[in-house]
Amino acid sequence: MEDERSVVELMRSMGLADDSVARVSRLWGKSAARNDGRTHLLLGHLLDTAAVAGVMWDWYVSAAFRLRLDEVSGGRGRVWFMWVCGIHDCGKACPAFQAMDAAEAAPVLAAGLSLRRLPGGRQKRWRHDVAGAVLLMPRLVAEWGGEEAAGWVWPLVAGHHGAFPSIAALRPPRGAQGQGAAWEGVQRGVVDVFTRAVGFEDLADVRPVQSLRKAEQLALSGLIVMADWIASDSSQFPGLADADQISFAGARHRAEAAWERLRLRGGWRDLPLPENSLAPLTHRLGVQPRASQRELVERAWSMPSPGLSVVEAPMGEGKTKAALAAAEVLAARFGLDGVFVAMPTQATSDPMYEQVLRWVRTFDPELEPQVALLHGRRRFNAWWRAIWDGNPRPDDDSCGDGDHHRAAGMADDDFGAIDEDADYDMAPAQPATERAVDPATDGPAYWFLGDKRGLLTAFAVGTVDHLLHAATRTKHVMLRFAGLAGKVVVVDEVHAADVYMRQFLVEALRWLGQAGTPVVLLSATLPPAQRQRFVDAYLSGVLGTADVHEPVPAPAGYPCVTVAFGVNGRAVTETSAEAVKSWRESVPVRLGWLPDTDPGGARVAAAVRDATVGGGVVLVVVNQVDRAQAIYRDLRDGGFAGALHLLHARLCAAHRAVRTAECLHLMGPEAGEERPERMVVIATQLAEQSFDVDADVLITDLAPTDLLLQRIGRLHRHSGTRRPTAHQAPKVLVTGVAQGPDGAPQFLPASKHIYGEWSLLRAVALVSEAAGTFAAADAGKGEAAGWSIPDDVPGLVARAYGDTGLCPAGWNEAGAWERWQAKERQRENNAEQYLLCRQREWAFPTLEGLHYAGSRAASEEQLDAVVRDGDPSVEVVVIRRASGGYRAVDGTWLGVHGEVDDDEATDRLLGGLVRLPPTLTDAAQTELTPLSGWADRPWLRYRRALVLDEGQSRLLGANRVSYDDVLGLVVKREAR
Repeated sequence: MEDERSVVELMRSMGLADDSVARVSRLWGKSAARNDGRTHLLLGHLLDTAAVAGVMWDWYVSAAFRLRLDEVSGGRGRVWFMWVCGIHDCGKACPAFQAMDAAEAAPVLAAGLSLRRLPGGRQKRWRHDVAGAVLLMPRLVAEWGGEEAAGWVWPLVAGHHGAFPSIAALRPPRGAQGQGAAWEGVQRGVVDVFTRAVGFEDLADVRPVQSLRKAEQLALSGLIVMADWIASDSSQFPGLADADQISFAGARHRAEAAWERLRLRGGWRDLPLPENSLAPLTHRLGVQPRASQRELVERAWSMPSPGLSVVEAPMGEGKTKAALAAAEVLAARFGLDGVFVAMPTQATSDPMYEQVLRWVRTFDPELEPQVALLHGRRRFNAWWRAIWDGNPRPDDDSCGDGDHHRAAGMADDDFGAIDEDADYDMAPAQPATERAVDPATDGPAYWFLGDKRGLLTAFAVGTVDHLLHAATRTKHVMLRFAGLAGKVVVVDEVHAADVYMRQFLVEALRWLGQAGTPVVLLSATLPPAQRQRFVDAYLSGVLGTADVHEPVPAPAGYPCVTVAFGVNGRAVTETSAEAVKSWRESVPVRLGWLPDTDPGGARVAAAVRDATVGGGVVLVVVNQVDRAQAIYRDLRDGGFAGALHLLHARLCAAHRAVRTAECLHLMGPEAGEERPERMVVIATQLAEQSFDVDADVLITDLAPTDLLLQRIGRLHRHSGTRRPTAHQAPKVLVTGVAQGPDGAPQFLPASKHIYGEWSLLRAVALVSEAAGTFAAADAGKGEAAGWSIPDDVPGLVARAYGDTGLCPAGWNEAGAWERWQAKERQRENNAEQYLLCRQREWAFPTLEGLHYAGSRAASEEQLDAVVRDGDPSVEVVVIRRASGGYRAVDGTWLGVHGEVDDDEATDRLLGGLVRLPPTLTDAAQTELTPLSGWADRPWLRYRRALVLDEGQSRLLGANRVSYDDVLGLVVKREAR
């Protein structure tokens, strides 16, 4: 039972002298100037935060983490969690903080405490997070009997504003920390009365009986920040300036009411075990389990501890449904509270979000609003908008565009403000800019929409960047990691991570392994060396050792499942001992060459016409947007007699969404009789993965072997599809390569730039084994041969990335290999500077000094650049200048200054979002700004406008840029 006494009564019962009681009772934690006009005393905020932590324990923290905190605290996990969350701001009991606000400092001075405001220079400021560590550490060492326990607890206090300092930073400027008996008594009093109020006898009673592992400390730190941010919301926790009104019981009532008003909650909350081993597949997902799906779920049942599962199976095998079923088993067995599904792109995240929504709803319809979609264009997902705006769902007949009304007064709410900390160069939490229909109705928790909080929702689907962000040495990384640590993490299309991104994925796996977080990796085309590296990384986390190499047994066949986990301090890896039968028989795919390195793609257009003479659906996948546009123009202007679609990354958001949906409708598994007799889709790499379409013929630019196989996965994908007689057997034409003067392959410059020469040379060699030589004279002669898909997939991928030479001597494969290796090493080095932990420091037991080199990425845009190597790019909104004002890309009138006055117009405007090619980044950053009419619109105020003149183009740098509703963004070098 919480103590009903006020903190004043409590201090007196503890024997504090009257002057100490008076002084502690005057210390402020939130100033009236920045707290809605009401001072909030320091003890009030500490108790509010502890009380929020108590509610989090009851309704949010996963069972697995509650168990760990119980183990660490000797069975008192809840009260220990409340203490460690609430003590975070004890450093505000020092002169440097108390002198920050003259009005608040006056009562402190009057109580007899001397204050010394430090000079304002950045280097001389004394932050209260670090001050808290300095205040606590000597007491913890003295009263806990040594430095071991204190050594991992003080960084939790010192790092609660997003960065963990080294111990060398705990050196206060003279007078900043407070000197003399008065300050010493006040600081001791704050800690002691808070400690007694939450339920401990004294500080010695708080001592943990064991230590959390470093990754668990990081997750705990994130939960501390979460509790602090919730308790810092002045609209939910009004200031209390009278210590006689502050008690822990009162804080608990405030916290419970705030939690309910904010609609915060966790996920499954102690999920029961499924009724039988395959129920997660058969009952939950309604599928007749395939052999590979059964294999994964059975592995989830048999693992003795949380571990890593690597699933390799053909395209269309049902890997993601199997992963969700396995996630249910793992969560129920090991006490996890939700799931994060990481996808390679925004485009692939949307359909997965809808699948996860339906899956989560089968557990409890009330969980549906707890599913977050994490990417920058979620506003355009109909399901997300319906749920977060409180509208009918897209599968309801009544669902339409509707009115997106907002709650009055909510537009400028700042959930979790920590504005006081701006004076310490600590940026306040960013306000959530998306708001609810009616805060009184059931629905999602809008608090989670704030900056850096998305992963804290119980269930989330988003781009893999969010997982990678949690492995970067950036500010508030602990919030991201806390959002992962209580979940099962599923990473789809894991092969899509290049060597740079793979550095962060490996780092994330290491931390997740140490946190006891189950991870499921999915791929159709995973090189064996990558599988081994992922396993080693996860096991290094499990064992807490920097260098672990546990050889993965060779799989018996394909599909296969590899698992890795720890038992009694020993690493274990297992893989499918018997061949797992694929759900469909392997099919021979004929391969042929179409030599062509002309970016204009005239030969490709001609081949499309030939392939569709008797009808058919052709998918063309090329490696650059300009080439896709040129092929489309050739076919369109030549009078192609059939449906013609163009899909690439330089289409604005609205056009791309509509076109993708149309392609999925006409070529997807449910197309049926609506599948056209003759249709061509010309696409870039967007069609490479998670694009569930079925083509009769594939024409593709050469790409590395694994990506080539991904593209082939769109060919004859669905059973029962109606096809012309000429296309009963799947056929691929490989283009984008031709014979050079020396007989070696010559590639499109864009392909060589994107993929490197070595992987392309090896792809040519492997295709040539099935299709004959790529030389123009022999093109097509090898069409009778081919690859057996999916049986040949693992062997082809292993050979493509193996050590054995594949190419003729004249191709200089060795030189290409050396160049490729040098570039890969350089990219690895580039990534290393942002990794969360230096390898030699991995075994360090605490978070001390984790941010040894600072946290360089300040914005989400910068953070995206950190985890994705390559030239930076800029997203802009296409605007058309019109007589007297501006129009959106779809013609919607915007007003004289571009202003919009409702959400529907904003949606239409943002439908014009498009990402510029990197070559235009410098010019865009220099020349493009938001329109003046967007200043008051949260979604628009930071968006750059690409304003096209009445001729529908403009000069941007040295390039003429235009936007065509069909072709998308067109960029031409301006002649000088």
